[in-house]
Amino acid sequence: MAAKTEAPAPPAVKPEAAPSAAPAAAPAAAAGGLSSWLPVIAGVLLAPVLTWVTVEFVLLPRLVKKLSAPVVVEAPASAAPAEGEAKSGEKGEKGGKEGKEAGPPGYQFENVVVNLSGTMGTRYLKTTFLVTGPDANIKSVFEGGKARLTDVTLNVLSSLTLADIEEPGSKNVIREKLVSAYNQALGKKVVDQVYFSDFVVQ
Repeated sequence: MAAKTEAPAPPAVKPEAAPSAAPAAAPAAAAGGLSSWLPVIAGVLLAPVLTWVTVEFVLLPRLVKKLSAPVVVEAPASAAPAEGEAKSGEKGEKGGKEGKEAGPPGYQFENVVVNLSGTMGTRYLKTTFLVTGPDANIKSVFEGGKARLTDVTLNVLSSLTLADIEEPGSKNVIREKLVSAYNQALGKKVVDQVYFSDFVVQ
């Protein structure tokens, strides 16, 4: 009998090739996923740095420059008598206008300096003003309670912020606050008006 010869079986290459192809595809997919997330990761990491650089080197220098510029607000010429005009006797003897230049009775606060609120002591207000009222002895009332009324003045003025002063009509608001604070501290209406002769912010 003739013996049947069987053909040798082909080597099993395909089953081994399939598993090795899968791991090669996985790193390629992982590399593609990482490269797609790279802009997002860079944006998340760089956004705070860019924000800090912008604030530190662009916004803060502009803000400091704007805040360091002195704000000079001049009082109108008719607001309060100057130091030389306060001595009405000398003017009256020379010009015969004693009655017209004497003005209403009042008390003068000179060179009041306060730190502005919210500036951490870097900005201040320097002002001189005249407090007037209907009572002829307002000067003696203010001189009698000088310590208390100076404290009231400092409290009102030091509560102001730079934004409060830069608003239009701010001096009228400050006048009202001072008049109200004085009358409240004295317990009756003694003050009618406040006239600024010096008002400088630095």
